[in-house]
Amino acid sequence: MGNAYCIFCGCIEQASVGVVEKWGRFDRLAEPGLHFFNPLAGECLSGILSTRICSLDVKIETKTKDNVFVQMLCSIQYRVIRENADDAFYELQNPREQIQAYVFDVVRAHVPKLNLDELFEQKDEVAKAVLEELEKVMGAYGYNIEHILMVDIIPDSSVRKAMNEINAAQRMQLASVYKGEAEKILQVKKAEAEAEAKYLGGVGVARQRQAITDGLRENILNFSHKVEGTSAKEVMDLIMITQYFDTIKELGNSSKNTTVFLPHGPGHVRDIGQQIRNGMMEAASAQHVNTE
Repeated sequence: MGNAYCIFCGCIEQASVGVVEKWGRFDRLAEPGLHFFNPLAGECLSGILSTRICSLDVKIETKTKDNVFVQMLCSIQYRVIRENADDAFYELQNPREQIQAYVFDVVRAHVPKLNLDELFEQKDEVAKAVLEELEKVMGAYGYNIEHILMVDIIPDSSVRKAMNEINAAQRMQLASVYKGEAEKILQVKKAEAEAEAKYLGGVGVARQRQAITDGLRENILNFSHKVEGTSAKEVMDLIMITQYFDTIKELGNSSKNTTVFLPHGPGHVRDIGQQIRNGMMEAASAQHVNTE
């Protein structure tokens, strides 16, 4: 419904307080409700103040200790003290401008003592300092400061861009470290896998050669026992000729072979066998000399 009054009476709504004067001088405060005034006695309702919480947003531009210009958005919540409403009504012509002036003064006195990073970390301390100063000053004028919030701190656009680039560079550096560690682990694991594969390949080749040796030995013994009058040398020559022809066959059946020129004929096979035997005899002789 709102406040309504005339020369003889007035209705003060809830969360409001009226200021009554008598012959131009403050007389009393009018609480919410209906009030009658005697104009013949010089009484009148001079004004009405709201006791609701009001909000004032203040934007302050200042400089930090490391010479960075910032804009700070400060939100002040204040209200009229009901018991001291006469002071609020008579003492200040424009309370919002007065509050704003004190906020400017306190913020510009504290922020230049802090670096930009410290300002972000200690913005609550700045708000606390503003609150203490305003409570001390505005309390004398009938106003109570409820809360002060440092809503935002906005550095210059070039500073924000530089800060973002520094942050991005640090994250890229950290990512490079992690990537290098991952590649290092991958290379180590790859080397370990290759070493294990070569070891297992060597074991397989050794077992294959052992099996070939055992098979040749068994074939020589069986052939010598079944065919009388044959020596181990003759059986070995026969086996080598058989393996020689098997090798020629494998080369011919391969689909990805290249041209290979080999000496062919019984004499050449005999020469190959002689070279193998000579090599084995020389190895055995060298081993015997080293043993002595």
